[in-house]
Amino acid sequence: MHRWIPLLLVAALSSPPLLHAQTAAAPEDPAHNELRALRTQFLDAIKSGDVERVITYVHPNVVVTWQNQEVCRGQQGLRDFYNRMGKDAFRGYKVDPIPDELTILYGGDTGISFGSSVAAYRLLGKEYEFKNRWTATVVKENGRWLLASYHVSNNTLGSPLVNTAKRAVYWGGVTGLVVGLAFGLLVARRRKRLAR
Repeated sequence: MHRWIPLLLVAALSSPPLLHAQTAAAPEDPAHNELRALRTQFLDAIKSGDVERVITYVHPNVVVTWQNQEVCRGQQGLRDFYNRMGKDAFRGYKVDPIPDELTILYGGDTGISFGSSVAAYRLLGKEYEFKNRWTATVVKENGRWLLASYHVSNNTLGSPLVNTAKRAVYWGGVTGLVVGLAFGLLVARRRKRLAR
């Protein structure tokens, strides 16, 4: 019986899953370091508020969809959006955009990345922080990686603007109730006096 133990051990150690685990992990595609550099440069440009520098990292046909469902097409569309909205509203990142995992590469010249960020905004005279989810497509043209599309969204039901609106409705209801009760008491007193 004991002579089978070494054979079982050899069989177990040579099984495909264990052999696979013992092989060295495949080296990381060099594109990931290039994409890390793009991310760093792109974020530096955004944080500096330099829209013209940001434009140098986006594809001429870029498509960006923002949290308010507005879509920018092309470099000029992105420039126009920033000049109309971004300068005054966007206050920077509380948490920089962080990818959930390495960019998914397709054919060596296209990649998709996704992750999260926390952005600060000034809207309607108040400061807000939005926890966002985003998806980005990057393409490599003429030896350079460029942002080809970007979609950013947040939890509509749990957004700071919705929470502010809920509070306003709540306090408006409380105020209306108090005013209604006070008015009702005044009317009741007046009727009581007239009845005398």
